[in-house]
Amino acid sequence: MRKPFLFRSTVFLAAMMTALVVFAGDARALIRDEEIETTIRSWSTPIFNAADLNPDSVAVYIVPDTALNAFVSGGQNIFLTSGLLMRSETAGQVKGVIAHETGHIAGGHLARLQEALKHAQLESIIAMVLGAGIIATGTEQSGAGGVAVITGGQEVAGRNLLKYTRGQEAAADQAAMSYLDRTGQSSKGMEDFMRILAQHEAIYVGKGDPYMRSHPMTRDRVEVIGNHVANSRLSHVPEPERDVLAHARMRAKLLAFIEPLDRTLKEYPESDTSLPARYARAIAYYRKANLARALPLVDGLIAEHPDDPYFHELRGQMLFENGHVAAAVQSYKVALGLKPGSALFLTMLGQAQLELNDPAQTRAATAHLVEAVKLEKENAASWNFLAIAYGRQGEIGLSSLALAEKFLIHGQNKDARAQAKRAEKALPHGSPGWLRAQDIITVAKK
Repeated sequence: MRKPFLFRSTVFLAAMMTALVVFAGDARALIRDEEIETTIRSWSTPIFNAADLNPDSVAVYIVPDTALNAFVSGGQNIFLTSGLLMRSETAGQVKGVIAHETGHIAGGHLARLQEALKHAQLESIIAMVLGAGIIATGTEQSGAGGVAVITGGQEVAGRNLLKYTRGQEAAADQAAMSYLDRTGQSSKGMEDFMRILAQHEAIYVGKGDPYMRSHPMTRDRVEVIGNHVANSRLSHVPEPERDVLAHARMRAKLLAFIEPLDRTLKEYPESDTSLPARYARAIAYYRKANLARALPLVDGLIAEHPDDPYFHELRGQMLFENGHVAAAVQSYKVALGLKPGSALFLTMLGQAQLELNDPAQTRAATAHLVEAVKLEKENAASWNFLAIAYGRQGEIGLSSLALAEKFLIHGQNKDARAQAKRAEKALPHGSPGWLRAQDIITVAKK
């Protein structure tokens, strides 16, 4: 099956199916958002192609963390923190970071890490990196805290993740600039972001910031990139307007979902009538349960941009979480119609339809959720909702199989095996579902 280039999670809070979703079992978390994923994918794909990497084989994840951090781990996986995305000033700066991390992948800089890490669950990888970042501060308290985060004897692996050599960093920089050149893009954003990090080097290194520990900044590196920019014919190529707007929308959305209302209003005051500002305020007011302020803002955006699926998605989210489920279903349907093939939209719509607790809506939800798991097999929430949908229709075998898939994604092999055995008994011998149950039983044993 074709591996989708999507931000995938091994953990999903079913009660938090939102436009911007934080997937978390504990501090190890990932953020999901269709709009941000689409934006990052559009920026990353040309870079991956320039690096002779298959874009479908590289996964990008967003970690909700305030640090300016980015890293590669567990094979062809790039992790970006929300702090990095919110601190970035331009799309070019984010592209520069992605290009640099792509250089690590293409250069095989992780080849010497433990082989087992390739098969580690995402939660473990994130724990290793964040825990190692804590340990890097060097204090007794931070050491204890870091070890607490890096559980299961993974401290050494966590430390190894941060042992990039300066030579590898320089090689990744050179590769990044070549990728940007090949795609006809300026490296100015990369230089600018490196300068941002360099200006804060003393502060971040002093506090053990993960980015500074794994990506040691030096004046030499900044100078090399600056020289390239000074001599490149592409340095003054402007960012496409669509990327400028997409970056502004991404920052507005992240800030409004993550930061308190007053912080959002400080950056996007009522006097700012730009699209990103209104977008941010709509989200911020909705998060404070002020639908009277939030809904008119998103309705105004929809009136101006009726073909924008993300505004309809946000409207559906607002309505759903405030108990207007039937109206939310209609908004989600519009969003899906404008962006068909979105696994997240399909799952959101399916969840809302299940909430109506109507047989016809349950059947419709089943169809949407089946399509969602075809597009994205590793979304545990989709499998969970599908299990509910099958269960309501008396399809116990298929419901158990969906639960087995969910538990397998979470790494709960004992529960996955139990549900798969239940599915095996209930499904027709030799059917596709029965065969899949056999597969899960075998995998769960290992």
